[in-house]
Amino acid sequence: MPVYLDNNATSNMPEEVLAEMLPYLSQTIGNPSSVHRYGRMSRHAIEDARAQVAALVNAEPSQVVFTSGGTEANNLAILGSCRKWKHARLAVSKTEHPSVIEAAQLHAKEGGLLDMIEVTGQGLVTAAAFKKALHEDTRLVSVMLANNETGVIQELGPLIEEAQHRNIWFHSDASQAAGKIVVDIKQLPVQLLTLSSHKLYGPRGVGALIIDKNIEIGAIIVGGGQEKNLRSGTENIAGIVGFGKAAELAKSELHSRTECLTQMQSQLEEGLHNIPSVCIFAENVKRLPNTTLFAIDGIEGETLLMQLDKKGFAVSSGSACHSSKIEASHVLQAMGINDRLGSAAIRVSLGIENTSADVEGFLKAVREILETLRPNLSLGVS
Repeated sequence: MPVYLDNNATSNMPEEVLAEMLPYLSQTIGNPSSVHRYGRMSRHAIEDARAQVAALVNAEPSQVVFTSGGTEANNLAILGSCRKWKHARLAVSKTEHPSVIEAAQLHAKEGGLLDMIEVTGQGLVTAAAFKKALHEDTRLVSVMLANNETGVIQELGPLIEEAQHRNIWFHSDASQAAGKIVVDIKQLPVQLLTLSSHKLYGPRGVGALIIDKNIEIGAIIVGGGQEKNLRSGTENIAGIVGFGKAAELAKSELHSRTECLTQMQSQLEEGLHNIPSVCIFAENVKRLPNTTLFAIDGIEGETLLMQLDKKGFAVSSGSACHSSKIEASHVLQAMGINDRLGSAAIRVSLGIENTSADVEGFLKAVREILETLRPNLSLGVS
């Protein structure tokens, strides 16, 4: 039976989420903007989901703007904020998701200014590096709460305080963090927070941007005025309803999920340490309880990934291919990891459907593959 270990890429929906969505896929459902009873039913469903998503991060429902996913929410946060300033200066960390970095780069191409915030070898943004990237005309910063590749959790508190002191807006992409660790916008008072449904066992194609009530941003999609004039287009009712249910489950099951994932992650990493030449990236800092990015020196990540796939284990590679050249991802490059080791990176991202037996099977598969690739290698057994 194939084993799915790529939950940071996308996660499977529980039956409860699908059941909540089905009526909005199979029955007569009105446009939420319509005033008749079918439209009102759809509007009520959306507003109920808005409250569920808000509760996940301790926000007010009025702060939630639904989008087509985390990518659009990040674009709305960056480019929507820039609507306020003709040539705004931005600062974003070097390990952000491409939807943040490329949106910021687009703004720079259109006449804005962009500063990149350095990270340590463990993927952390230090207070010193953060301050160094800020200028008198900086208007917005973006530092993600938890990294999608390494799982590194940033200590945002001091950074938010510094930004507040300078009257700079703060955006954080919490797509990977929500549902895995506590995310409380009251404790982390950022102006903009990104969420993604399918990262926390909801449907694909829906996300949200949480917006502080004291700020105003501009729309990047116009022509209808939905979602407080910030995201025009008829709402994806079934997706939004599923997102709401997934958020409700994530909040109520957070402790049990985290405990289970932490145990499996410990089992995984203990087993990896028994394999020669293994490097676990950002091992010595706080990480998500489900994410392990590792490399076996001398073994290409793509090779290991394909061999694991043949054995029924789905993981992802931490490398990127450009013009037939395999190199480390931008995250590992920002951390100072050389391309040789970075191109060997494999990400295992555990999910709530995984078991201890899945982890042991994965470790066994890795050892078997290495015995084939390096027949003279002495492998430890956990």
